[in-house]
Amino acid sequence: MRVFLLLTAAAIVCASAAENSPRVVSGGAAITETIYALGAEGCLVAVDTSSTYPEAARKLPQVGYARQLAAEGILSMGPTLVLVNDDAGPPAVLSQIERAGVRIVKLPSEHTPEAAEERIREIGNALGRTAEALRLIAELRADLQLAEVRVKSVGSRPSVLFIYARGGGTVNVAGRETAANSIINLAGGVNAIRDYDGYKPLTAEGAVGAAPDFILMTSRGLESSGGVDELLKLPGLDLTPAGKAKRVIAMEDTLLLSFGPRLGQAAKELCDKLHPAQQTTRR
Repeated sequence: MRVFLLLTAAAIVCASAAENSPRVVSGGAAITETIYALGAEGCLVAVDTSSTYPEAARKLPQVGYARQLAAEGILSMGPTLVLVNDDAGPPAVLSQIERAGVRIVKLPSEHTPEAAEERIREIGNALGRTAEALRLIAELRADLQLAEVRVKSVGSRPSVLFIYARGGGTVNVAGRETAANSIINLAGGVNAIRDYDGYKPLTAEGAVGAAPDFILMTSRGLESSGGVDELLKLPGLDLTPAGKAKRVIAMEDTLLLSFGPRLGQAAKELCDKLHPAQQTTRR
């Protein structure tokens, strides 16, 4: 049955390849957002589960999480092109898709402005939207320059603890080499966790020792935690400067962490939230 499904899917792919417009499966939030920003959403046939922006992307068929893809689900959509970050997988699944005749383009996954630009450029080239991609990159650079000006104007660099939460499961905090660490730096803050890479579970000792000025979360993460008051019941958070003052910032998930076309906007918005006094003065 598995072989039959793959052969059938491969046949669909061959038929689709004859069409002028590509049939695209997107395997990443920033990738999907970029496709829409380029005005190429008409060629999207499916997305991964992280693709929640724009709202229209939620209505498309989903093919699973980008690092846990399944060949059958993707091939059943009859794609001619699969766009994924270079950390997508499993590798065996991607190889299986390529053997079925589908082109796969792997894009930079680093959380840097340079990688964001390269991702836009490569997606534009793959979809025949090179001119649109160049305009989008120019807009991104302009937004990042404005963010940089704001960061330089505020002077202070508050410490920020990023908490990743999804419901009642383990609550993790972000260290170095994470998207959260990068956006905090771009916004003129300092990650309160500087002694390890990646994510580790929140502990009371860790929270108190980090002593953050602000707690940062995604909007969905804060909602799943029950709001600010419930969040601050987690071990040690109420003893931190951020907890005592209830300085908790929540931002839309993909805006904050995907490093897509709105990266400059995210940096500007977070900078303003980290420096509310300067915002009031500026107004």
